[in-house]
Amino acid sequence: MKDTIVLYPALCSGHLMSMVELGKLIVTQHPSFSITILILTPPNKNTSNKDITLSPQEHYIASISATFLSFNFHYISPISSPTTLLTYFITFEISPQRNHHVDNILQSISKTTNLKAVILDFFTYSAYQIAKKLEISTYFYYTSGAVGLATFLHLPILHQNAKKRIQDPHMPLRIPGLFVPNGTTLTILSIGPLITSSYGGDGNGCLRWLDLQPSKSVVLLSFGSMGRFSKAQLKEIALGLEKSEQRFLWIVRSELDSEELNLEDLSLEGFLERTEENEMVIRNWAPQGAILSHDSIGGFVNHCGLNSVLEAVYEGVPMVAWPLYVEQRLNKVILVEEMKMTLELNKSKDGFVSGIELGDRIKELMDSYKGNESRQMIFKTKICSKEARDQNGLTEENEKDTGEIDNDGYS
Repeated sequence: MKDTIVLYPALCSGHLMSMVELGKLIVTQHPSFSITILILTPPNKNTSNKDITLSPQEHYIASISATFLSFNFHYISPISSPTTLLTYFITFEISPQRNHHVDNILQSISKTTNLKAVILDFFTYSAYQIAKKLEISTYFYYTSGAVGLATFLHLPILHQNAKKRIQDPHMPLRIPGLFVPNGTTLTILSIGPLITSSYGGDGNGCLRWLDLQPSKSVVLLSFGSMGRFSKAQLKEIALGLEKSEQRFLWIVRSELDSEELNLEDLSLEGFLERTEENEMVIRNWAPQGAILSHDSIGGFVNHCGLNSVLEAVYEGVPMVAWPLYVEQRLNKVILVEEMKMTLELNKSKDGFVSGIELGDRIKELMDSYKGNESRQMIFKTKICSKEARDQNGLTEENEKDTGEIDNDGYS
């Protein structure tokens, strides 16, 4: 029977794309392997009526399936939820509720293939008990950087050394999916960095638009699949972009999935007309990797998610950091204070960024001595990152560590 490895990413697109790159790395090392990826379906998604219009994620999956014949995607049925809005809390909650489906899927796969291992996203950790019951070797894949992982793994020690007691002694401290039980020391394999390949073409015309712009003249703004802002914040972003007087490509998402975003509703009458010669605004999705590799891109305002950071570093694009969630704030500290290749936004206590502040930072990035220093630092890192990888996209270290997946995992 054919050897199979199952990958189980979290619901967010960035986690899926990172795990797809991991799967590609595995089949590079083990060409005889097949990869099955379990896809969590968003809450309340209607799967009975097949809309002919595919979502960006469905386009991406279709492109991968057509390109890599050893990849299979298995959709897990959706759950009922009070909201369709994807948040980190909901991301944690969905996985445990789908465990019985995962159990059935793994048993079905085991009947037709030799199931070598299951690789779980940190957000889908609850499926570990299923893999353990079925005696399948299990690995955990952390899609963010080493600094975030080190911090999370250190939390049990901080808890152990804490001198103050929690006010409610009956509150459960063991939260499913957050910690490896019993303090077992895990072997950590250095697999990355994994740079996401671009798929899906140029359906919105952004690459053609970039072809018409001068070299290093355009600022990209993109905040990941969960990077949504209030209407008030979107208005300030628009004001800041206009104030910066720079060319820009803005990938903007609605505050709610169900909303159709209209920038003119933000009391910005004439914004698109006033900036039309120097801007392109894209709703919801664009081929970020291909955009960052384009010669016209000269700066990148982003949320400090690892995929975005890796793509920017690999292409030598300096950044303005606007972290939104959890470990993204740690990534910002490394990029701004340690590596000095990124500028930092000043926020209010509630995280709000004024249009004046955003405009000033974009100007500073694109046209100042400090911005040029950041550009030089990231260009040096770009050269190092490309030299560290061979023609197959493998460093010597991750080539060795990826090979370890063929051995016993955590079981």
